Amino acid sequence: MSLSNIQQSASQHLPFGDQRGARFYGTDILSVNQFSKEDLAYIFGVAVEMREMVARVGTFDLLKGKILANLFYEPSTRTSSSFTAAMERLGGSVIPIHEVKYSSVSKGETLPDTIRTLECYADVIVLRHPEKGASAIAAKYSKKPILNAGDGVGEHPTQALLDLLTILEELGNVENLTVTMVGDLKYGRTVHSLSQLLSLYNVKLHYVSPDILRMPPEIIEELNQKGISQTEHSTLEQALPETDVLYVTRVQKERFDNPEDYEKVAGAFIIDPEIMKAAKKKMIVMHPLPRVGEISMDFDDDSRAAYFRQMEYGLFVRMALLALVLGKA
Repeated sequence: MSLSNIQQSASQHLPFGDQRGARFYGTDILSVNQFSKEDLAYIFGVAVEMREMVARVGTFDLLKGKILANLFYEPSTRTSSSFTAAMERLGGSVIPIHEVKYSSVSKGETLPDTIRTLECYADVIVLRHPEKGASAIAAKYSKKPILNAGDGVGEHPTQALLDLLTILEELGNVENLTVTMVGDLKYGRTVHSLSQLLSLYNVKLHYVSPDILRMPPEIIEELNQKGISQTEHSTLEQALPETDVLYVTRVQKERFDNPEDYEKVAGAFIIDPEIMKAAKKKMIVMHPLPRVGEISMDFDDDSRAAYFRQMEYGLFVRMALLALVLGKA
């Protein structure tokens, strides 16, 4: 499905204010598995509207009087800034909590108690947490919508949504694409969520990683049951020539208990102008960022380098999600 088709579907079949829009009101955004193709069409339709509004007026008062609590137990630049910018573009306010070591958490406060406290002040809570499943726990105790901004090695659903919108914007289609995921596929929550979201479409997935960082078998099995073509590789050369989307991830040093294990795999795959000579002329390279050397800066000026444009798409997706869960889209 192309982006224009998604926009047409959203405008003709899922008009703003209809029951699908109402379905998101007060809803937690915890996992990509909660979305259907129709949901994606609606979300992206709203995101396109947000992009047009930002281009025309910059900021507007759709969420004036609403407050977002940005609760980050792990470091973040892009995701936290993106949600802050999204809320402020919509006219709302933000409670930023980025250094939990200085909060009541350092005194031993539990996650449920922190959530119950913040919901007294805010209308929606964005949570990043180092433990898998933390967002689901937060949602259990919160009366306000919880948006999962990454929970350990689990999921990062809003990142997957902006990744999919990037593919649609850059290539105009998702169906019948070959997507190659490179780097840390074991701990990389972005590739976990994106591969599951892509399973809604007819795609072919290549996984390229060191042996100790392979895609988790439970995800491979889940996608096998959906009939998704998947292959694993130890080198990029075999998969690159047929790749339409090259999704690169960093090897996450913070996920390793043994520093020696990290050193063995750091720098295993580096994308530079020389290796990209074997890639298609029409394809894109994506990265959730930050990068730590796995994509050479010499490649940044290549038209196929989509990773900074990818960040901007994230603003519009997160604006759409905030408006939807607060019943204003």
